Formats: sequence, C-alpha cells, structure tokens
Amino acid sequence: MKQIVSPAVAEVFKRLHYPLDVMLLCVRWYVAYPLSLRHLEEMMLVRGIEVDHSTVHRWALKLLPLLEKALRRCKRAVGRSWRMDETYIRIGGQWKYLYRAADESGNTVDFLLRAHRDKAAARRYFEKAIDQNGEPETVTIDKSGSNPAALQALNAERETPIKIRQKKYLNNIVEQDHRAIKRRTLPMLGFKEFRCARIILGGIETMHMIRKGQMKDGAVPQTPAQQFYSLIA
Repeated sequence: MKQIVSPAVAEVFKRLHYPLDVMLLCVRWYVAYPLSLRHLEEMMLVRGIEVDHSTVHRWALKLLPLLEKALRRCKRAVGRSWRMDETYIRIGGQWKYLYRAADESGNTVDFLLRAHRDKAAARRYFEKAIDQNGEPETVTIDKSGSNPAALQALNAERETPIKIRQKKYLNNIVEQDHRAIKRRTLPMLGFKEFRCARIILGGIETMHMIRKGQMKDGAVPQTPAQQFYSLIA
C-alpha cells in the first residue's frame, strides 16, 4: 500500500515498527468484523506475519483516534430529525453507557461513552452531537427521565427550542442500529478499561459509518475498505 500520510500519522507509524499495510489491515479487521485479537494473531501467522495479539491492540489504540478524527472532517451532513438512545457496554465488570443517535435515514449522528446514565451524561452527549453536527429540529427519545431533562435544560438556553418526542416505536431505527455495534463487541467479552473502550468503540463507529455511506465521495468511487485506508492521508 503506497500512500502519503499526514505528519501526525507518520509520527505514530514511525514508532510502531511494522509495515503500514499490515497495521491498517489488522486494525480494520478488528473494528469491522466479530474477531478477537487472538483470531487476528492467527490469521496474520497464516499469512507469514508474526504479530502478537497485544501488539494489534496497541496499534488500534494508537491509530483509531486519528482515523475517527479524519472521518469527522469528511463526514456527510445528517438530517435534523434525530432518534437518540443509549445502550449498555460492559467495562471492567460493570455496565457503562454508550449514547448514540441516528437520523431519520438511519445515519449515525454521533456517539459518546459515559460512566453514568443520568441527566449530566445525556446533556454532555447532546452538546457534543450538536457541536459536531448542528442543531436538530426534533429529537425522539424513550420514556426515561434523564434524556428529556437534559433536552429541557438545553432548550431553556435557546431561542428556538428543540422539539422533544417520546414515542418508543419511532426509536426503532437507532435501537436496530445498536445491534451492529453489539455484534462487533460481543467477541471482545467486555472491555477492561474505560479509555480503551472509548477508543475501540470510536473505531467501530467509524467503520460502521463508512459502511453506511456517510463518508463524502472522492473523485473516484471507493470500497469501504479503501475509504477506511484513505483516512490516514
């Protein structure tokens, strides 16, 4: 794989001491498919490349934040009708909460991992999502108390309030979308550390958005794999 990379990415690669194409292949497989790190170690050995599973994990932690940041710069705009919900993620033997939203077409709006499920966590999610994606006209949520409380607090500071809908069947879009993330995290059998979970989940969400066509097209059509690799430039 012959590619020109940004100085920031080049600095990371320089410290990892493996060919660029090998590292990117392993990281993409890790976030794209339900594979464990040991599966990847075995798969690379079949290809004549010896790499420890812990090394693959280290590559993921170094590279995924750069790839996620790059995707945000070339992500398509989302719709202004959001469906927001949170799902459970096991970290260090405890349940944590991944806040997510999708627009009316099923495109991922944004995501945020939080330690608690409360008004403060929901508000932080909405603030991040609005900052990255602009203001929605409508947000559909479930019947939990913390999410509407967070939106009401935000509306109190806005000239034009966001319309709040609490209709569970309208949230099927985002609830179904959770399944794609859960299918990938299932082989991981839970995360050990919050920081690692946040980075890996960011990579999984990045690959999921690419697969859904949320990355802006370049001059030449590309496959999801090619789009993923192009983020290092």
